[in-house]
Amino acid sequence: MNAVLLAVIIMLGLSLARVHVVLSLLIGALAGGLIAGLGITATLEAFQEGIQNGAGIALSYALLGAFAVAIAHSGLPQSLAGAVIKRIDAGGTSGMIKYMLFAGLVVMSCFSQNLIPIHIAFIPLLVPPLLLAFNRMQIDRRLVACLITFGLVTTYMFIPYGFGDIYLNQIMLKNVGEAGIDVSDISVVKAMAIPALGMFIGLLTAIFISYRKPRQYQQLTINKEERDAVIEADDLSKKAAGAQTQSKMKTLVAVAAIITAFLVQLYTDSLLLGSMFGFAVFMATGVVKWRDADTVFNDGIKLMAMIGFIMITAQGFAEVMKATGEIAPLIDGATNLFAGNKVIAALVMLGIGLIVTMGIGSSFSTIPIVAAIYVPLCMSLGFSPLATVAIIGTAGALGDAGSPASDSTLGPTSGLNVDGQHDHIRDSVVPTFIHYNIPLLAFGWIAAMVL
Repeated sequence: MNAVLLAVIIMLGLSLARVHVVLSLLIGALAGGLIAGLGITATLEAFQEGIQNGAGIALSYALLGAFAVAIAHSGLPQSLAGAVIKRIDAGGTSGMIKYMLFAGLVVMSCFSQNLIPIHIAFIPLLVPPLLLAFNRMQIDRRLVACLITFGLVTTYMFIPYGFGDIYLNQIMLKNVGEAGIDVSDISVVKAMAIPALGMFIGLLTAIFISYRKPRQYQQLTINKEERDAVIEADDLSKKAAGAQTQSKMKTLVAVAAIITAFLVQLYTDSLLLGSMFGFAVFMATGVVKWRDADTVFNDGIKLMAMIGFIMITAQGFAEVMKATGEIAPLIDGATNLFAGNKVIAALVMLGIGLIVTMGIGSSFSTIPIVAAIYVPLCMSLGFSPLATVAIIGTAGALGDAGSPASDSTLGPTSGLNVDGQHDHIRDSVVPTFIHYNIPLLAFGWIAAMVL
């Protein structure tokens, strides 16, 4: 069998068996390299090269974490949590409050990709203070994971702004153009509208069918920092006028920092620089005191350390998969199964994208791998340029939701499991895989057929 396919199966199997994701990725990479005949030395060298390529990712996540902790110092997450809890206390557990909370989580997830470039760093700051509210309303945390993942994935695969600009324009259209298709007149929004509709249907299914029933959780005491955050939020309205003015000032500074980070990221195409300048605004205005800067920065690193480490390991796994040289044979072998049949061809290409992205854990890394092979294949089969872009864009996004190594699943887990009642695989990976990969596969295939 194909070494890449076996490596991904081994990695996923170990993850489902509750082996830590980092170990699962390492063992899967070693197995794939050995099966492909690379030998232990060459496999480890490829893995280490991939880790080196992930150094920039680690630094970006560290700065994102520091920026997110600085935002927390402004009181925005705590104020939101306090407002929600007060509404619950005033109006009970009415459906209106619940659905407003759902909408807020989706909107914040979307904004984190396009308007406020902090990516998943907002999750472990915003979600833990809300766990008390989730428990009181008996909200299934698997649904919360689906809500957040929808915003994280759908936004970049459909809206060409922020992360979406990087994915759709700078990576996908660039690679498709280099492979031989004129992309000057292609609308990525039109190409990805149908696949995005599939994601939306998956979201509605999770809300109104799969996880609509109440689910009880123990009201456990979470760590002191989160408990203090909730207490601070509950007492916000009782503060003196001077403290309220200071809180408003901090809020304005937070907004200014967010806008600064967004503009810098937009101008430089660097999340690292955007986060750094945003953090600098907090320090320059005194919201983060000079004497507290080290503590805030260290807290940010701790906040994102595990996710960053997993992403670095995923880069090593991806490099080993490339070094095996068996990604192209996997695609070529699959194409022999459909020999000119567009219906089967589109389905198989999307399925392979799912497998590759599940293993790598990054849609952004999948596109360059498949575009060079898919473009000539789609042209030979008679797919239109728009349909080709839809196939490649969907093939890259498939597997982001539902991958154990994806930040789209690691992020929700980091916020929902602070009290130990949310399992990464069973409560984040499996629900998001079912509700997003299956409809995305179906609607991506529809887009390939009708565009």
